[in-house]
Amino acid sequence: MAKILVVEDDRALCSTIQKWLEFEHHLVEIVETGELALENLKFYKYDLVILDWALPKLSGMDVLKEYRKGGGLTPILMLTGKQAVEDKEKGFDSGADDYLTKPFHLKELSARLRALLRRPPTLTEDTLKSGDLVLECRSYRVTRGGEDVQLSQQEFALLEFLMRNANNVFSPEALLDRIWPSSSDVSPAAIRTHVKMLRKKLDRDGEPSIIRNVHGVGYTFDSE
Repeated sequence: MAKILVVEDDRALCSTIQKWLEFEHHLVEIVETGELALENLKFYKYDLVILDWALPKLSGMDVLKEYRKGGGLTPILMLTGKQAVEDKEKGFDSGADDYLTKPFHLKELSARLRALLRRPPTLTEDTLKSGDLVLECRSYRVTRGGEDVQLSQQEFALLEFLMRNANNVFSPEALLDRIWPSSSDVSPAAIRTHVKMLRKKLDRDGEPSIIRNVHGVGYTFDSE
């Protein structure tokens, strides 16, 4: 699962992209203007941005330049109707990581996103393993000892994030920022509740919990 910001003023296209990416188990947030895009990028963390070039007032190119100028490193896929090589060159030179020309097939969008998401070390594998615990991202399946474990969407997202970032400690607030929608009003107590449920479903009697509580700091997944 990746947290993706879509910046596009075509509401019909936004809806199509959002439904498709959510079907692929990504967390998707939508904004329709460049100003809102920069605001969200300033305060929230995303794994990837899909950015339309032709936005009203502040263009996608302006957003891209401003974000990169401020040190932003999140991968950005530009969407545009511009097909000239000169335009593509301009986009790449301004900091775009990839470029998709409208109209496009949703399967091509997915393929390009997968390629971009492979770059960070935390998103390189489709199957995560620790001992006999296996999480299959593409099929949305979790097994332990070969037996299926039924998880809710948020439980799956939390487990995936912790496994991808094994041995790193995250506060409840940091986990909320990466797993829940930015506009969500849930409290850190939600993280404690989901950790409790994961432990109930995955832990074994007499063995250490798969998710360790670091007192006063947060939670970590100890990889085996």
